[in-house]
Amino acid sequence: MIKLTILVPAYNEEATILEILDRIAQQKIDGVRFEVLVVDDGSRDRTVELLEQRPDLYSKLIKLPRNSGKGAAVKAGLREATGDYVLFQDADLEYDPAEYVKLLKPVLDFDADIVMGSRMIAPQYTRVSYFWHKIGNLFITLLFNVLNNTTFTDIYSCYLLYRRDLVPVEDLKTEGWNQHAEILTRATKKTDYIYEVPISYHGRSYAEGKKIKPRDVVAVIWAILKWRVLA
Repeated sequence: MIKLTILVPAYNEEATILEILDRIAQQKIDGVRFEVLVVDDGSRDRTVELLEQRPDLYSKLIKLPRNSGKGAAVKAGLREATGDYVLFQDADLEYDPAEYVKLLKPVLDFDADIVMGSRMIAPQYTRVSYFWHKIGNLFITLLFNVLNNTTFTDIYSCYLLYRRDLVPVEDLKTEGWNQHAEILTRATKKTDYIYEVPISYHGRSYAEGKKIKPRDVVAVIWAILKWRVLA
């Protein structure tokens, strides 16, 4: 039996937070038990109110006093995590928890240390989205692969699952969108037991609440270079 911490950062997600947690609760995988940590990043809508009405949907609710960004929410959650593995789950509906069985198969069958969900390798479906987002993702994935001698196809998928002790939370330096690159780089340095699995993707538009911006790619590129070459 392994324990998986599912970390759900949330900021102003009143429209989707209960549905995504309900979908998580529906997942039952032999040999795996879930710890669901929800981190509210200073939401100004009814996100916290809705969460407090449904404590049955999570293991713990962590409330940050002010909006500090996704990276700060992730660190707050990691400080409370007790699972053998950590999996990130956005609070919107872009990624479907029904994919957990795919993500956990390499862990259960091959004792994988890192599993990345890829939107690029034969997904069942993917919503057509922004051209320059895809170009940016392809570029940073190529850069990461060159520097780390890996063959990832999609390093900025939300679905990153990794063995928690590979990246102690006290070692993390970043708190922006570049934190994902720092975690993946630090973890990749420590293991060769890395897998990818195909996942589907129902991306949001900016009008629907998408938060990452093209300018965030600059910080991500710097993080990849820093934590692989300079750190």
